[in-house]
Amino acid sequence: MRELEVLGGISSRKALLGVATRAQIEAAVSRGEICRVGRGRYAIPTDIEAKAAAHELKGTAILLSAAAHWGWQRKWSPRLPQVAVPRGRKVAPDQSRRDVRWRDISVDDIVDGWVTSPHRTVIDCAVLLPFDEALAIADSALRSRKVRRSELRQLAANLDPQLRPRVLGVLDQANAEAAGPFESVLRAIALDVAGLRVEAQVRIDDSAGWIGRVDLADLHLRLVLEADSMEYHGERSAQDRDCARYTRLTTSGWLVLRFTWEQVMHQPDWVRDQVKAAVTLRLGQDLCCLPENYQPVVAWVTTRRSGPLARVD
Repeated sequence: MRELEVLGGISSRKALLGVATRAQIEAAVSRGEICRVGRGRYAIPTDIEAKAAAHELKGTAILLSAAAHWGWQRKWSPRLPQVAVPRGRKVAPDQSRRDVRWRDISVDDIVDGWVTSPHRTVIDCAVLLPFDEALAIADSALRSRKVRRSELRQLAANLDPQLRPRVLGVLDQANAEAAGPFESVLRAIALDVAGLRVEAQVRIDDSAGWIGRVDLADLHLRLVLEADSMEYHGERSAQDRDCARYTRLTTSGWLVLRFTWEQVMHQPDWVRDQVKAAVTLRLGQDLCCLPENYQPVVAWVTTRRSGPLARVD
């Protein structure tokens, strides 16, 4: 089911209903395209395939397959079950149905005899996956509270010196406040743009009060990056609120860039070029020269748990 894939492979029923109807969800469950993994939770059934492959090969589910088991959202779901077997073990030649890796994994890093532990999964993904994919998984892992950044950093300290910077680069940028892999991948692109420093899930107010919470914002450049979901507006009032939100952001001095899932996931170079162009535009403008009747924007960088962290007038 494409809608669930866009949401990171696992989703609450509420979020899934934002992009699909009840009938579509139930039909996908009946066809086996998605499965219920808990009360009000749906997932692509990668866990079943990964567990079966791990037991058959007497190996360990790793990387994206392990991340799926732990209920973490990811940029992509694994096309094939990803399984590690000990170095030197012979595996039947025809393994086209599995992604087999030869790696030695400590017993302490294996849970239930078939899948890497949450901590080992995050570290492995940071070592072996592209930065944006690893960041999406690290963000989701922190959101799940199954791991802590401090614990992961301690494990990274014991890695080979050649691998350590790569892992720490992911851990330093990981953010539990990210709404999902769509936003995480957009943030990974933004991190590659010189002169841009974005914060995730920023609340913005104007003189009339609360405008909304945006996905990514550079408070100095007053630049907003939005990961536009597939959600459609079934009611005129919802569309009116959406339009009013972006209009108020613009009239309050913010430059807003909106990107679709297809653009972020499949056209990252184009997205990066557009963001670079926006940064160049903002840096070339005198942001202090505002109209006399301009009302200062007040933006709070907040977290959902700890409240206001910073204020910019």
